[in-house]
Amino acid sequence: MNQEKGITLIELLIITVIIGVLAAIAIPGYTGYLQRARRADAKTALEHVRAAQEMWRAEHGVYSVSIAELQTTMGAPPTAISNYYNWQFTGTLTANTWTAQAVAVGSQASDGDLFINFLGNKTPANKWGK
Repeated sequence: MNQEKGITLIELLIITVIIGVLAAIAIPGYTGYLQRARRADAKTALEHVRAAQEMWRAEHGVYSVSIAELQTTMGAPPTAISNYYNWQFTGTLTANTWTAQAVAVGSQASDGDLFINFLGNKTPANKWGK
């Protein structure tokens, strides 16, 4: 008998389905991993803002009312973080109180915003605890 070598269309379709199933399982997990890594970077940057605020207060007797002022103490946030979070002070901002916010944008938006205030309170707690 003469046997032909090669792959049949059925075998090719089965391989394609297997690759599709593996991708459907792996891609959401990888996306979640990226969001958690970016969130960790944003949390570190917010802690850096808090430390810069404390240094500013030690030098000037009051908290800074703008991120631009703080950048003289802490420098600009890393570009990698800035692509996924916008930085701002929110709520009641006075010489004695402040709240910093990392506003999630782009592909990070579904993960939500992060906050830290002058007392060191971090919200939402479920995002800071992980």
